[in-house]
Amino acid sequence: MSKSSNTILGLLAGTAIGATLGVLFAPDKGVNTRQKIADEANNAKDKIVEKASEVKEKVASTYTDKKETLDSQLESVVSNMSHKTEDVITTLEKKLKDLKEKNKKLQKTA
Repeated sequence: MSKSSNTILGLLAGTAIGATLGVLFAPDKGVNTRQKIADEANNAKDKIVEKASEVKEKVASTYTDKKETLDSQLESVVSNMSHKTEDVITTLEKKLKDLKEKNKKLQKTA
């Protein structure tokens, strides 16, 4: 996880803990206090789920972008290698032709 994600989760956890402690120390009936704690816990859970979903979407988006970039780079490398291979083959064919001509000349003189 990135620092910003950890910071956000830390702030959410701190907020939830602070709210829970505030409710516990507030003068109110036990039933009301328990209901407030449950409400705060649900709110914190909802916020964490929302942030986790945002992080998941961000990771998926980053993955997709990086995959597209890698695919593009790989295609470029393959294309370059194909052109280089053609150049090597052409050069080798010329050298072979030259060698065949030299061989013919040597066979005529022998």
